[in-house]
Amino acid sequence: MSRGRVGVIVAPANPSAEPELTRLLGSRADMHVTRFPVHRGVSLAERLESYNEALPGMVCAFDGLPLDALVMACSESRYLLGPDDDADQCARLSASTGVPFASSTQATREAVEHVGVSDIVLVSPYQPWLTELAERFWKTAGLNVTQVVQVRAAKGGYSSYAVTPAELITQVERAEVPGDAVLLFTGTGMATLPVLGPLSAGNDRTLLTSNLCAAWWALSRAIGEHVTLSRVPYRRHMAEQGRRPA
Repeated sequence: MSRGRVGVIVAPANPSAEPELTRLLGSRADMHVTRFPVHRGVSLAERLESYNEALPGMVCAFDGLPLDALVMACSESRYLLGPDDDADQCARLSASTGVPFASSTQATREAVEHVGVSDIVLVSPYQPWLTELAERFWKTAGLNVTQVVQVRAAKGGYSSYAVTPAELITQVERAEVPGDAVLLFTGTGMATLPVLGPLSAGNDRTLLTSNLCAAWWALSRAIGEHVTLSRVPYRRHMAEQGRRPA
């Protein structure tokens, strides 16, 4: 099987997108990464705005490298936009580059449609104001947000980069999420692969994460074949290889 090529645009300090996408893409696609410019001494909102503004230029950072798919692995900045504006920009960038392009939020919308769900529990590590924007985004996109689980790190507070898998598991379990719920973990910078097994054991939950959806979207285009997104895709993939999830 020929390997696809996926270009990824990520925030400067994101510690999880590349490791998780690498594992999810596996041997079927190579990943090539560029990072947004660093902006010091500005507010979070201003920094996120700068990512949206820089995006059209960032897709050119790969120059002549042939790519099969392009992904913006950053959800936070897209919540400053509405879902329609997000989708429209993705469509424009796909047309201008000739390469299928999606933000992580657009990829998630397509994954949710693929799975066929309408109700979600939103799990967010963001500051409360940004979590509210995320909830509004998904409601505007047509989803019914039945519950919001606000998680935070013991060290670092509201930060997708600082929340540990153990903290994430504990806080989701403490929220008493229904056993048949669809959980959407937002944030490409939050380590989520290690929690998929523990939080899906002994129940009928569907677990979706920003990185999982981005990898599914990119891989479908990179290899030119339909990729099925199962209830816990990563767990199944690891089981097929005779290994346990990390």
